Amino acid sequence: MNTNIQPLSSNAQRYWNPYVAGVGLGLTLLVSFVALGVGLGASGSAARLAASAAHVVAPTAVEANGYVGPWFENGSALANYLVFMSLGTLVGGFASALFARRLAVGVERGGQITPRGRLVFALVGGLLVGFASRMAGGCTSGQALTGGALLLGGSWAFLVAVFAGGFLVAPLVKKEWQP
Repeated sequence: MNTNIQPLSSNAQRYWNPYVAGVGLGLTLLVSFVALGVGLGASGSAARLAASAAHVVAPTAVEANGYVGPWFENGSALANYLVFMSLGTLVGGFASALFARRLAVGVERGGQITPRGRLVFALVGGLLVGFASRMAGGCTSGQALTGGALLLGGSWAFLVAVFAGGFLVAPLVKKEWQP
């Protein structure tokens, strides 16, 4: 298992130009608005998956819940565009890594932390972000992409805060990623 940051192979393809990828993402967002009437987001599918798992164990309690109960009124909570979008993202990401010869099992980490420690921090961070995104009513992709495209003031304030926070914190954690 790859446990440190290393090139995967000498024949791996370079990453896409970020401007080309950004235009592709923008076009995907446009198609989502035109075809579905809604934007993009990611946290909704994870919440629906968790609600469906809870529904298997305690269907009455889940259906009575004011937050997730309405998701089951027309059948499965998984019958939602966000779930299919997330599945498409997983399949597309896998296909992209496979075709670019960048597919490898490993734990990306800096030289200052063990693979197990990195996985623990990733799990805890993911749980915190997932919880916070549901508390906020959406995730960063929904806020930044969809809200930004709709020119919502709160979304633009969020984007400025995220980038400012990233620039301020980056020097503090950069040393953790040095081999």
